[in-house]
Amino acid sequence: MLDSKVIVNHILVPKHEIMSKKESKAFLESNGLKKDQLPRILREDPVVKAIKAKKGDIIKITRNSPTAGKAVYYRMVY
Repeated sequence: MLDSKVIVNHILVPKHEIMSKKESKAFLESNGLKKDQLPRILREDPVVKAIKAKKGDIIKITRNSPTAGKAVYYRMVY
């Protein structure tokens, strides 16, 4: 089994952050969304396990993009 630090610090793994309840609520309200409308990420995902996210958490994923610079994605842990 890989060490969680190895997984989250790998060059091909984008930054994953668990959003706080307050951040999640503000994000959902500002975009007119409900949690179940977000794309899902499984609890079994190695990065989700490494950052110790729980079912129902919203994960903010920041990826480097050659065209946009940074691209931000949101996923709900399922």
